[in-house]
Amino acid sequence: MKKVKVSILGGGFISDIHVESYQRFVPEAEIVGVFARDIAKAQAFAKKHHIPNAFDSIDKAITTSGCDVVDICLPNFLHAVVTVKAAEAGKHVIIEKPLAVTLEEADQMIAACKKAKVKLMYAEELCFAPKYERVRSLVNEGAVGDIYMLKQSEKHSGPHSDWFYDIDRAGGGVLMDMGCHAIGWFRWMLKNAKVKSVYASMSTVLHKNRTKGEDNSVMIIEFENGVTCLAENSWAKHGGMDDKSEVYGTEGVIYADLFMGNAAVAYSKNGFGYAMEKADTTMGWSFPIFEEAFNQGYPHELKHFVDCVMHDKQPLVTGEDGRAVLEVIYAAYTSARSGKKIHLPFAPKVKKAIDLWLQDVPEA
Repeated sequence: MKKVKVSILGGGFISDIHVESYQRFVPEAEIVGVFARDIAKAQAFAKKHHIPNAFDSIDKAITTSGCDVVDICLPNFLHAVVTVKAAEAGKHVIIEKPLAVTLEEADQMIAACKKAKVKLMYAEELCFAPKYERVRSLVNEGAVGDIYMLKQSEKHSGPHSDWFYDIDRAGGGVLMDMGCHAIGWFRWMLKNAKVKSVYASMSTVLHKNRTKGEDNSVMIIEFENGVTCLAENSWAKHGGMDDKSEVYGTEGVIYADLFMGNAAVAYSKNGFGYAMEKADTTMGWSFPIFEEAFNQGYPHELKHFVDCVMHDKQPLVTGEDGRAVLEVIYAAYTSARSGKKIHLPFAPKVKKAIDLWLQDVPEA
């Protein structure tokens, strides 16, 4: 079987997860190269994962690795320029969230991939996480009747890498980082129903010395089909990753916890190596996660995209979906600043979405 060759751009936490997912669960794919800004880091990453080529040049990682697919796991501000480079080189693109930093960039990315006739997949893993997909199948079977409300929350004590706290590189705070998951999942559950309005509140409560961005946010989204959705996102919650969803219908309710239902319960006086993502200690009671990458849906989304490349199919989650998520994020930042409900469509001409919030927020 001819394998789809993949070049990984990025040598951080999410790249580790993607590589583990490819190598354990996607035999149709072969990783042929990895990029990191520091060649020593790229070489160490390549050695760790038995990848034949290491690069400190994005252009070379795209054009000389022999790849069919470019898997972008880079800081947000690089998403657009790298996607355009990959498309112009004739490579298919799968990209981590958020799709881009601005709506204008999102449009450029979508247009470049269409012009080059390459596939662009927005890698929203909550649309592939097995537990959440089981929830969706129950809803589609009519288990809860008609949905009238959805809730999704993702919370932890802060990102792995410093660049997340830099709004010039990340484009925002926790809403840009994790709120996009909730928006993507809401649209997935509601079969891409149109958003009617957005109301949001956000603040910086824990990381005031590290970022001008928000580290805690609440967002209410009203869809045109009458469903109300609530998203809670935080970089200020201690104790490791918290990822939950709730579905409320006229004939039932469903609760799903992405992490706790897939963890053991342990007590350790001295602590141990790793319990779960973002857990800062393993001393005392902890919840060691098992099959973390699998439970979060990474292998499933990557396997799906490889299948799309192999058999010329349209990805289930597209660049257009990523742009729709970004538009809601723009509206949410504007709502948080103004204290008003923002109606969609909404596409202000500003450099970054977070600028809409920071304009009237004093520096910490």
